[in-house]
Amino acid sequence: MKRIEKQYKEAKEYYGLLGVDTDMVLESLRHIPISIHCWQGDDVTGFDNLGSSFGGGILVTGNFKGKARNISELWQDIKKAFSLIPGDKKINLHSIYGDFKGKKIDRNQIAPEHFKSWVEWAKNNKSGIDFNPTPFSHRLAESGYTLSSKDKNIRGFWVEHIKRCREISNYFGMNLKKPCIFNIWIPDGSKDLTISKFKHREILKDSLDEIFSVIYPEKNILDSLESKLFGLGSECYVVGSHEFYLSYAIKYDKLITFDTGHFHPTELVSDKISSVLPYIKRIILHLSRGIRWDSDHVIVLSEEVIDIMKEIVRANAIQRVNISTDFFDASINRIGAWVIGARAAIKSLLIAMLEPIELIKKFEDEAILFARLGILEDTKTMPYGTIWNYYCEIMDVPGDKSWIDPVLRYEAEVLDRRK
Repeated sequence: MKRIEKQYKEAKEYYGLLGVDTDMVLESLRHIPISIHCWQGDDVTGFDNLGSSFGGGILVTGNFKGKARNISELWQDIKKAFSLIPGDKKINLHSIYGDFKGKKIDRNQIAPEHFKSWVEWAKNNKSGIDFNPTPFSHRLAESGYTLSSKDKNIRGFWVEHIKRCREISNYFGMNLKKPCIFNIWIPDGSKDLTISKFKHREILKDSLDEIFSVIYPEKNILDSLESKLFGLGSECYVVGSHEFYLSYAIKYDKLITFDTGHFHPTELVSDKISSVLPYIKRIILHLSRGIRWDSDHVIVLSEEVIDIMKEIVRANAIQRVNISTDFFDASINRIGAWVIGARAAIKSLLIAMLEPIELIKKFEDEAILFARLGILEDTKTMPYGTIWNYYCEIMDVPGDKSWIDPVLRYEAEVLDRRK
């Protein structure tokens, strides 16, 4: 600890010369919650026992040992991951992760009672809860259309499902005293050329209008809409496009979700943040790493993730952007994947918060543009790693490299024993 403190003191003085108070940065960072997705723990299988094939672009690679087989094992694994991730955290659930006691509960029948144990778990682990409907892996999703289906029975089933999910989200927020982000993503679309694009989008709008006709307090639930460019089985056409949901969100005062894997590979989410903030009250980030397409790889400390965080900090929008992880990789240790992704997100945010913004803005306002570029270049080699390891130390979380051994021990002591 003395060595880390000494290194931190030197780094703190360095940043102080640039006008950055590292103590204040770390105090702020610890209270910015990262929403950790539960589905990395079991490969998006869930516990509703409906046993249908996956659809809508859901694809998991690998079958690493020790997958969580029930809710208790999932809680155990999440708690282990949480212990290696510094700062405040929330857990992000899909509706298929209810505590169904081994019964088959169809999606249009779920209720708050199926999530009481999650509320107790969240209280015991000082966590909030975010929530998502699950309009895939179900017999009534096999046509490729859910909320935008021309079949009234299919559409009605999914409208009821999402209404119930919003009721559960309100239950979370009310009991945990933290707003639950309720995020709607649907897999609706077509593999090939589609003539009825407008019709399906009309139906989707009507479905959303019906869903949102029930009003809940924003202190309990915040509704968000998540678009996608394409998915497996919907390469030609996705009903819930970015333009559709952004228009709806602006008109009806909803949140918008940016999944970093849901756009064209040449599109950058970092370029979109400042464009929508003047019109949207809040943005939700789902951080994923697409490799040539929306492949949901574990996020790493990449230039784009850092740039996303810098755009948030530069816009003074930390209180208006909720940060979530969203990936699933079963080819490696699932707990390790959780930790890598979450730590990369938090580390990227720290780098952004350590940027000497006032100094850079001063050069920009005075049109000393070489100096602006020069400082931006110099920040790339600033000692943020020292600040990060000190942050992990004061949060009682292992620093870089040190967190790997606990995951390996957990693998040997817990995962290897699951058959």
